[in-house]
Amino acid sequence: MDYRYSIQTGKNAAKAVGLALPISLKKSVEVCSFIRGKNLKKSISQLDKASKGEIAIPFRKFNRGGTGHRKGRMGTGRYPQKTCIEITKILKNAAANAEHKGLNPDSLVITHICAKQASKSYHYGRKRRRLMKRTHIEVMVDEGKND
Repeated sequence: MDYRYSIQTGKNAAKAVGLALPISLKKSVEVCSFIRGKNLKKSISQLDKASKGEIAIPFRKFNRGGTGHRKGRMGTGRYPQKTCIEITKILKNAAANAEHKGLNPDSLVITHICAKQASKSYHYGRKRRRLMKRTHIEVMVDEGKND
């Protein structure tokens, strides 16, 4: 599929792609918008805290249906544990790719991250016609200013 190669990686950039991950598209869109443009190490630590339930991810787009306000000066938010764990794996993969290219891992910034809907397959077993949630995640990191 050609969509994986739509972004040109330069000398100071690295990329990682996760295909058909078993996570919700809506939650992954919110997590991606939360960490976009941040330092890579800082965003990995924030996602680890969110997966443990220490900090909440603000839900700005998909916040209907009983999404309550959280502590601090934040509006609606949730703790998407599975999504944070899967996106953390992809971010670590992007950091390893950047380190392999010879980039400084402390100065990496997430320049591009997006979630796309993957093909849906049926659950195995008795529950017929139940579709699984699948999501593609693209991450691009670049050397930038140290935050």
